Amino acid sequence: MFDRHLVFLDLETTGATATHDRITEVGLVEVRNGAFVREWSTLVNPGMSIPPMIQALTGISNDMVATAPPFEDIARELYEAIDGRVLVAHNARFDYGFLKNEFKRLEKTFTAPVLCTVKLSRRLFPQHARHNLDTLMSRHHIACDARHRALGDARVLWQLAQQWRIEPGEAAVLEATAKLLKVSTVPAGLPDTVFDHIPEGPGVYLFYGENDVPLYVGKSINMRARVMSHFSGDHRVNKDMRIAAEVKRVDWKQTAGELGALIEEARLVKELSPVHNRQLRRANELCAWQWRSDAHSTAPQLVSARDLHGGEFRDLYGLFRNRRTAIEALRDIATTHQLCHSLLGLEKRSGPCFAYQIKRCRGVCAGQETPREHALRLAAALAGLRVRAWPFPGRIGVRETAANGESSELHVLDQWCFLGTVRSENELHELQDSAPRPRFDLDTYKILTRFLLNGKKRSEIIPLTPPAAPAP
Repeated sequence: MFDRHLVFLDLETTGATATHDRITEVGLVEVRNGAFVREWSTLVNPGMSIPPMIQALTGISNDMVATAPPFEDIARELYEAIDGRVLVAHNARFDYGFLKNEFKRLEKTFTAPVLCTVKLSRRLFPQHARHNLDTLMSRHHIACDARHRALGDARVLWQLAQQWRIEPGEAAVLEATAKLLKVSTVPAGLPDTVFDHIPEGPGVYLFYGENDVPLYVGKSINMRARVMSHFSGDHRVNKDMRIAAEVKRVDWKQTAGELGALIEEARLVKELSPVHNRQLRRANELCAWQWRSDAHSTAPQLVSARDLHGGEFRDLYGLFRNRRTAIEALRDIATTHQLCHSLLGLEKRSGPCFAYQIKRCRGVCAGQETPREHALRLAAALAGLRVRAWPFPGRIGVRETAANGESSELHVLDQWCFLGTVRSENELHELQDSAPRPRFDLDTYKILTRFLLNGKKRSEIIPLTPPAAPAP
C-alpha cells in the first residue's frame, strides 16, 4: 500500500443513489510512496436541492452550494488529480459509483483501482464486528474537527493508514492490500476497455470463443467484479486459465436481483451448452416416482418431468437425472425395507417374487401381508424422497427491485416451475392469458426451494391466482 500513488477520497452527496443523486463536495489527500503530497477540496453545485436530513448531517446547505461550480467545471481538475492513482475510500463502492456516474453524464469513462478501508479493516482486525468510520476513529483514537465533510473524512482515512502501518504493521497491511487490489489482466483476445462497460449490479455474463462458440455462463450480484476475478492473474482455477486463453467476446444481461440471475443462468446454460459449464449442462432426463399412498395395489409410476402437469407435483418422490438412477434408488429402497419387487413393478412374475423366496420380502405377493400394510411401509420408506409441496395456494410473482430503484422484475412461478419474467402490467396480462404450462426442471426447483424457503431472503411475494375453492 505504501509504495503506491494513493488518493484518500471522500464525497458528500445529496443522497445514496449514484444514478439519481449528485455530488455536493469532494475532498482528497494525495500520498506518494507513503509521504503526504497535498490536499484538495471543493464544494460542488449538485443542480438539485439537498434534502434537510442530509443538510443536518453534513452541514452543507443549499445556500453554500448555490455559488459553487457544477461538476462539469471541476471534472478536468479532479480527473487529473485521481487518474492513475489508487483511490482509497471508506465503503469505496459508494464513492466510486458516484464518480463513475458523474463522469458518465459528461460522456467520459472513468475507471480506477479502488481500495476500500472497510474491507481492509475487516481483514486487518477480524476480531472486531464493526468497521464504520466512527467506530474506527474511536478504536484508533483519531479526532476529526470536520466529520461528514469531504476533506475532514479523507484526512481521517490517511490517519488510519498511518496507524495501521504501525499496528498491525506494514507487512500485514501489504498482504491485505495485495489481496484486495488483486489485478485483473485483460485476456489477449479482448479489448483493453472490456471491464469498463460491465455493470456492477446483478446479472448473467457470457464468455464466447472463436466463431462465437459459447464458453461459459456465470452469474453474480456484481458482474463486473466477478468477470474480473476470472482474469485475476493467479488463475487458481484451471477453468479460468482455459477461458482466458480462449475468450474473444464478453456479453451480459443485467437483472434486478439475485433470483433473476440464478434463473437466467440455469436457462442459458441449458440453451447454449457452454463448453466450460458442466453441472448445469448435464443432460436433463429428469424423472420422478409418482405414487398415491391410498393406491394400495398400484405400483409407483416413473414419470418424465416434461409430461407432468401442475396438479401432479404433490405425489412425486425423488428427483432423478435419468431412469437408471431412479430404478436403482427404488430397488435399494425395496431391499432395505423388505418391500415386494413385483408390486413395485421392478420385476414381472406371477406368484411370489424372487425377494420373497430369499426372505427379503414380507410376502404381500404370497398373501402374508395385506396391500394396505405394504402401502403403509412403502409410504414410510419414500417419505424422505417426497418432493416439497408447493407452499402457496396457486401461482405467485416474486418481485425484485434493483438497488438503484431504476428497474423492477416480477418472476412468475407455479408449482416450483418458472413461467416467465415480466416488467409491466401489460406483460403480466399477456403471460397470464397465454397460460404457459409449468415445465419442471431440477435446477430451477433447487434454486426456488433455496430462495423461497430460506428465512433470510426478504422478497416481495405477490399471489397471482386465488386459492382453489374447497371441495363440497
